[in-house]
Amino acid sequence: MAHVSGRKTSHDHPFESARDEVQLIPNPHRSQPGKSEPSRVELTAEGKVDDTVTMPYWNTPKLGTMKRVGLWLAQEVEEGNVFSKQDLRDAFPAVSQVDRRLRDLRDFGWRIDTNREDPTLEAHEQRFVTQGDAVWEPGKATRKPGATVSTSERNLTMTRDGHKCRSCGIGPGETYPGTYIASQLDVARRSVKLPSGKTETQLVIECTRCRIGRRELIADLGDVLTRISSLPRYEREMLASWVKQDARSFAETEALWAAYRTLPADSREMVREALE
Repeated sequence: MAHVSGRKTSHDHPFESARDEVQLIPNPHRSQPGKSEPSRVELTAEGKVDDTVTMPYWNTPKLGTMKRVGLWLAQEVEEGNVFSKQDLRDAFPAVSQVDRRLRDLRDFGWRIDTNREDPTLEAHEQRFVTQGDAVWEPGKATRKPGATVSTSERNLTMTRDGHKCRSCGIGPGETYPGTYIASQLDVARRSVKLPSGKTETQLVIECTRCRIGRRELIADLGDVLTRISSLPRYEREMLASWVKQDARSFAETEALWAAYRTLPADSREMVREALE
């Protein structure tokens, strides 16, 4: 078994029951008898083969690279563990674009974090968080429409969103206030609940920092429109001007309020006394 960073072996976590046991035995349901190549199969509590859970070995030559990489993650790395780029290349030494095949798995619901999503990781490390579609199964490796963002879609989204993060307003390469960390912008998929009740996926630009924790966010457009309709006229006109400029101008009192909120308790007390 190949070495993988942070890998937990069965010796660390012994099986608690026969139901959890996975054995490497010849698969009796292979479509090509005569082949000695076994598959991973799971046994039920009665010790019988569970036909619903069959998984080929990750190094099966006839499989495509993306499928083999998915199997390698599932069988060798396991969910929650960290692996390095070198681990991946060592497992697939003859594949020139194995990193790309790994990224392709994200289009099928696999979550594989880098140090952009998980600051605890080093630049050369990644974490296999959760498994998505079983791409090695027939029909599961076909991309769904819109799963991949094309270059033209990316450029259009960047232009439409003003080359800024739509959540915090930071531009590409700008440093976050109080830090030396430069921002990185990317296209994010945002689920939007429409007034009709239907939910559709739309593209939006966000920085890496804002994307963390927002993967499951669903924007409720119907709620936004309902709240706009209940605004007084002057507030609606003010909001309309911000939307038209795609920017909000802050009054001096608002800027002072924001500055006040950042002050320590003793300093806040001095401000309160000054206003009396």
